[in-house]
Amino acid sequence: MDKKDNFLKIKHLYSRAGFGISYTELEKLSKKNSSRALENFFPKERKPQDLDTVSTEDSRSQMMMQAALGAKKDLTPEEKEQRKNITRLQNERSRDLNIAWLQRMMTTEDPFLEKMTLFWHGHFACRSNDPYYAQQLNNIQRTNALGDFKTLLVEVSKSPAMLQYLNNQQNRKNHPNENFARELMELFTIGRGNYTEQDIKESARAFTGWTYTKEGAFEFKPAIHDSADKTFFGKTGNFDGEAIIDMILANPKTATFLSRKLYAFFVNDVPNDTHIAELATYMYQKQYHIGTVMQKMFSSDWFYAPENIGNKIKSPVEFIVGLSREFYVTYNRPQVLIQLQSSLGQYLFNPPNVAGWPGGRSWIDSSSLMLRMKIPSLVLNGGVIDFSGKADPEDEALIALNKKPKAPVPARSYVNAQADWDKFLTEFPKTLTPTELAAYLLQPQLNAKFAPMVSNSQSLKHAAIEITSMPEYQLC
Repeated sequence: MDKKDNFLKIKHLYSRAGFGISYTELEKLSKKNSSRALENFFPKERKPQDLDTVSTEDSRSQMMMQAALGAKKDLTPEEKEQRKNITRLQNERSRDLNIAWLQRMMTTEDPFLEKMTLFWHGHFACRSNDPYYAQQLNNIQRTNALGDFKTLLVEVSKSPAMLQYLNNQQNRKNHPNENFARELMELFTIGRGNYTEQDIKESARAFTGWTYTKEGAFEFKPAIHDSADKTFFGKTGNFDGEAIIDMILANPKTATFLSRKLYAFFVNDVPNDTHIAELATYMYQKQYHIGTVMQKMFSSDWFYAPENIGNKIKSPVEFIVGLSREFYVTYNRPQVLIQLQSSLGQYLFNPPNVAGWPGGRSWIDSSSLMLRMKIPSLVLNGGVIDFSGKADPEDEALIALNKKPKAPVPARSYVNAQADWDKFLTEFPKTLTPTELAAYLLQPQLNAKFAPMVSNSQSLKHAAIEITSMPEYQLC
């Protein structure tokens, strides 16, 4: 493979497995065998770093105050104010957590790990009013992002955020709550059509007693667990939650369901059943080891096929993070990142529902596309931005941010960000042309209609702003 082909192949790999690659690094890796580039994503030792924005002490203190206030029938004016203050603090901590993770993605030296965490964040979609629980779940997904899927699934299932979100706290003997059991199969593992309503009922009984303590730790309560026999997938026994999970994973259709979701996220929104079946068979053989499966995907010839390059719409987070990493952007007012996410339709830790963000073409409509095309010039040059794009399904982010969800007037904000142009521009050889810059910045080919405009750019800086403001920059 010649250097040009290697250049395109590695650029595609880093676009999908991470959030892009610097020109210097791309040039260096293009001179080597492409398998060397893949090694960077699978180091022998990986030490995931937890997010620690929300402290345990703050969280426990607020939980205890909330519990005390919740136990009272009538609250004094002072206690009502105290409850409002707790809610305000939780909203602030939630925003801090959101910004911390987004900035982690912008600066991390292990972008693949954060990209996988982002995948699991959407797969195990969950909302929590408690920012500590949300942080805890995010760290579970990061720690296990490339490990054993069963371990990840069990840990997620036992997390207070998920137990709370899917009402398993209310799931008890003689009064089963089926929410968690249903979503476990429908959205997290095997998919619709591969289980019955009776399987859901029996599974719910197996998860009775799975709760959490006031300190945010998993707790199994035998007193409210249904220990009678259950019949699940045609087998009868005194099954508990982990036994149910084992039986779900024993079904090869679970590997197919997971492979289809991984394929849609990393390869193509249009499924290729042959490639998905190949991936699923390998996943099942490797006992659901995620890192091994991802290595197989990125080593496959079909991953680099022309039909799989430059064909996916960047999610809002991929777009914001990719732009920020590419140009070494510093946000002097990080709160603008909240508004960007909300207006573009992907607010981290706040999915529209338990199915997560639908992705694909749903990321773009007429208003959000116009906003997306304005953002690069405003972020890279500074300026006032009109947030009238694709709103969050319940506008929760802007409500929390502005405290007055009244007027239909779009929110306006001074971006107040700086790109490090010196760092960006010094990566390129002095002979680099604007057209060659476009070949680096864009995954699809430069539209012939825009080629003269780019080639006639006054400078590489001017060309970069023009290129990132094109519709093609929205594709990866």
